[in-house]
Amino acid sequence: MKDQRLIPCIWFDDQAGKAAADYIRIFPDTRVVNSSRYPEHAENPSHRPPGSVLTVELVLAGQRFTLLNAGPIFKVNPSISFFVNVDTAAEADRIFGALLDGGEALMPIDRYPWGERYGWVKDKYGVTWQVMAGRRPPSGATIVPCLMFVGKQHRRAEEAMRFLTGIFPGGRIESIERYGPGEGPEDTVKHGRFTLDGQTLVAMDSHGDHRFTFNEGLSLQVMCDGQAEVDRYWDALSEGGEPGQCGWLKDRFGISWQVTPKELVTWMLSTDLQKRDRAFAALLNMTKLDVEELRRAYG
Repeated sequence: MKDQRLIPCIWFDDQAGKAAADYIRIFPDTRVVNSSRYPEHAENPSHRPPGSVLTVELVLAGQRFTLLNAGPIFKVNPSISFFVNVDTAAEADRIFGALLDGGEALMPIDRYPWGERYGWVKDKYGVTWQVMAGRRPPSGATIVPCLMFVGKQHRRAEEAMRFLTGIFPGGRIESIERYGPGEGPEDTVKHGRFTLDGQTLVAMDSHGDHRFTFNEGLSLQVMCDGQAEVDRYWDALSEGGEPGQCGWLKDRFGISWQVTPKELVTWMLSTDLQKRDRAFAALLNMTKLDVEELRRAYG
């Protein structure tokens, strides 16, 4: 599988391990890639127990994810959901039913104008999935992140697609379907598909009275080869947005990103606990990540 530039990161209180086990049971072609832990010998800003699970990285049906245990500060919401594209109605029913266990149907699985079998479900962890049979994107991807622009961000889906495709390699807008008469504001995006560095995403405007918007509960990690890439993505994505701590930022639309050097994953998985803990401590003092400083801290 090609290394993925963009990795969705889902914020949990302390359920990342349990969620990973559930997702492995539900989705095909799914496996845990690795798991990192909080420092053994120092406090952490999430007040998680020393040595407890920090992240679980897994692949769900070909899409890489990071599940992050970071306390109760943020919760995922439907502003970023995931299309699950399958080939048969039976498979759609199975996945929808499994995700619904302990969750909530936002749109019951049924026949709709845009699909023979479709349903939108919020699972027991608050993550939302749009399960659809028979309409895979040209890339063939099973799981595709979907950005929904609501409230103050409504009418900005097309602007966001153009902004992001100008930043990432191979960025391009594949298609835009607009609302028709009587469906909603006719100049807004009903369904837009775009590609960033070979990965398919969806964007849509929604004029409903939603009580949520983009937040840190679901962010997108940008995996970088070295400081030059960290600098480029940080500067481009944060323009008009808001820098945060530990490599996090919000772009001009309020979408949260983590601009991360690939080396950091190796350091956080080290069996040398002192080296790992030093790298983690250095990370906490940074906004944009300084690769050389982290390298020196790791030793």
